Amino acid sequence: MSYVAAVCGKGAEVNQVKEQLLQSNPVLEAFGNAKTVRNDNSSRFGKYMDIEFDFKGDPLGGVISNFLVKKFRILKHPRGERNFHVFYQLLSGASEELLNKLKLERDFSKYNYLSLDSAKVNGVDDAANFRTVRNAMQIVGFMDHEAESVLAVVAAVLKLGNIEFKPESRVNGLDESKIKDKNELKEICELTGIDQSVLERAFSFRTVEAKQEKVSTTLNVAQAYYARDALAKNLYSRLFSWLVNRINESIKAQTKVRKKVMGVLDIYGFEIFEDNSFEQFIINYCNEKLQQIFIELTLKEEQEEYIREDIEWTHIDYFNNAIICDLIENNTNGILAMLDEECLRPGTVTDETFLEKLNQVCATHQHFESRMSKCSRFLNDTSLPHSCFRIQHYAGKVLYQVEGFVDKNNDLLYRDLSQAMWKASHALIKSLFPEGNPAKINLKRPPTAGSQFKASVATLMKNLQTKNPNYIRCIKPNDKKAAHIFTEALVCHQIRYLGLLENVRVRRAGYAFRQAYEPCLERYKMLCKQTWPHWKGPARSGVEVLFNELEIPVEEYSFGRSKIFIRNPRTLFKLEDLRKQRLEDLATLIQKIYRGWKCRTHFLLMKKSQIVIAAWYRRYAQQKRYQQTKSSALVIQSYIRGWKARKILRELKHQKRCKEAVTTIAAYWHGTQARRELRRLKEEARNKHAIAVIWAYWLGSKARRELKRLKEEARRKHAVAVIWAYWLGLKVRREYRKFFRANAGKKIYEFTLQRIVQKYFLEMKNKMPSLSPIDKNWPSRPYLFLDSTHKELKRIFHLWRCKKYRDQFTDQQKLIYEEKLEASELFKDKKALYPSSVGQPFQGAYLEINKNPKYKKLKDAIEEKIIIAEVVNKINRANGKVKFWDYRRPPPRPASFLYFF
Repeated sequence: MSYVAAVCGKGAEVNQVKEQLLQSNPVLEAFGNAKTVRNDNSSRFGKYMDIEFDFKGDPLGGVISNFLVKKFRILKHPRGERNFHVFYQLLSGASEELLNKLKLERDFSKYNYLSLDSAKVNGVDDAANFRTVRNAMQIVGFMDHEAESVLAVVAAVLKLGNIEFKPESRVNGLDESKIKDKNELKEICELTGIDQSVLERAFSFRTVEAKQEKVSTTLNVAQAYYARDALAKNLYSRLFSWLVNRINESIKAQTKVRKKVMGVLDIYGFEIFEDNSFEQFIINYCNEKLQQIFIELTLKEEQEEYIREDIEWTHIDYFNNAIICDLIENNTNGILAMLDEECLRPGTVTDETFLEKLNQVCATHQHFESRMSKCSRFLNDTSLPHSCFRIQHYAGKVLYQVEGFVDKNNDLLYRDLSQAMWKASHALIKSLFPEGNPAKINLKRPPTAGSQFKASVATLMKNLQTKNPNYIRCIKPNDKKAAHIFTEALVCHQIRYLGLLENVRVRRAGYAFRQAYEPCLERYKMLCKQTWPHWKGPARSGVEVLFNELEIPVEEYSFGRSKIFIRNPRTLFKLEDLRKQRLEDLATLIQKIYRGWKCRTHFLLMKKSQIVIAAWYRRYAQQKRYQQTKSSALVIQSYIRGWKARKILRELKHQKRCKEAVTTIAAYWHGTQARRELRRLKEEARNKHAIAVIWAYWLGSKARRELKRLKEEARRKHAVAVIWAYWLGLKVRREYRKFFRANAGKKIYEFTLQRIVQKYFLEMKNKMPSLSPIDKNWPSRPYLFLDSTHKELKRIFHLWRCKKYRDQFTDQQKLIYEEKLEASELFKDKKALYPSSVGQPFQGAYLEINKNPKYKKLKDAIEEKIIIAEVVNKINRANGKVKFWDYRRPPPRPASFLYFF
């Protein structure tokens, strides 16, 4: 992965994809790798990753497939090994706050699922690795709440191992189990959001459903421990599958362009331990299938290809492990098929019955060995215990302990636990157990672990056969995990069982390179003049001509039916070197021709541009010269016309001034004459008026003196003073009347009054109240003299808005309001309930009075409106008032109802 990231292109998006692909490894290693006796970071799961590339070779994304994470390691692992890394990393690297939140302690000895003899590994910093994993999860795309949910599930798995049970006897004699310390159970329920009583019952009881019946049975201590361990295994394995799917969502290719795929398979190797169980059996089965496809694609396929192409070939023998694969995966009498059959068989099923069945079916198989089989050659083999069987794999003989095969293959999780997990408020845990949903109960038995793994291996083999494989064989030099130590026997054993000796012999005797004629001719045709640039004939003939021209020795290649085979890689390297040199020469030729074409094109373009520029410049120069001549003529013409116009203007102005001077002089003369005549007439009028006034005053004074002779001297003096003052005022007014207009004061008064009225109406426009007839708001008057006008405007506006309001009524509404007015005249201020009845409309003729013959007779006789009240027959003394109604009619409503006709 690091190599792919290093050789790919660069860019923001490409770097992000590469970083996500690289950082997916630390997350999967933390949850899927563990320390073993032979490796401190051994994969305990199989991983196949498809990396998708675009046409440039840049990564677009990837898809990861996982195969059988070893969930049994959660419960138990050999001495000297550890559980999965994430448990130790979480306890070592998490902060105190996070540990308290997850209900965890940093001491490894507090947890039963963790081994203490190898909890610390030299050279491994679990705290730093935990920080690396958290950072990797963030880069891959995990949200903070998702990472916290994952760690909560890990903490729940750790704490599940601390739950212990004690036996109890019931009244009916059946054994049942009880949890010793419920504190651990309480903390698990707090982490997962499950009701404590629900989970406690799931550990103590098991419900079996058959069609419409449910039977609940108690679990003894052994069954309770089995249920606890099954829940821990399933919880962790499903969490790991969820992690793989979540990573796939982040690293999958976002574009739908055409892309190439490179698959990388990283899977556990062949395992031979002192105690080999079901896990080693299915792992070795997977390696047998990989070895089989390796044989088919390298040894068998290559030799068959030589025969198909009529290449002279001496067959090389090799061991074909198809017989071992058939022993394990045969659908009728294979070991996995018999194991599934034994698990599904009713009655008592044990590991011994499974071994007994193997001894019956596989006794004659040459790669199966058992001391209890019918084959007598193993009866005295003391190296083969009675409870074991041995299979001769391609890598050697492996002794398998049959104990635990049936239980591990069943991998049964009680439905009560699945339903309890589905009831959790923890979103992640609830999504991991969809079968716990009561609405989706499936009574069908879930597939066994062996059948699931067999299907996964079949899918992997089908995928690998569609690819062009390249193998990287890892040889372990020693078992001490130390440098500079080479154990020859161990290395030879690995080379032998990996089939590398047969592969080397086939490669030495065969051809290193082969290619179809068409692509070979297309790639190397430039090395020969006869085939370059196009060969008109069969592709094989072209390749023959090409190789003859290059003088390649005949023993270095062979012609097949559809391909050419090259024996020595040096020949291929020579062809590549010649092709590289020829490509450089062709590139130089192309560059020379292109540069010549480019220079000619540039010259022709410059020549054409020069002609166009010269033509445009000549046109521009002529236009400029014409414009200058035209502008000069226009200037001269304008000056001549201006001179003539100014001359005529001066003459006209002189004539006009003469006429105006004569008119002015005449006007002044006539004005002078008129003013002189006016002054004369005014002087005569003043004199006449003064004589008349003086004479009138004198007569008045004489008369008043005669009439008021008996009055006091003081009053006479006062009268004389008043008359004298009036005379002086009259004189002054007459003297100054000539300096003022006669009606100036009146006009100023009218103008001021008009402006005040105009301002008043403009202000009233902006202060108008609403159009509701019951709105009594009205602006205050600004001036006292407008009081009557202000009141008249208020009255007119109220009448107008009342008319607008009445115009909205329909004929039916008008009739209703007319009835309300009649009721108002009758009951207003006379009945206590009248105000509350005003807003209620009349109910109409619900008394059906129109059908009454008396009413019809009365209506025909009288043309005016008729008011009818209800007849009173019963007295109700409610609230101190007397109310009457007719038994034959429904009682009246709180307000009185009248009917108008």
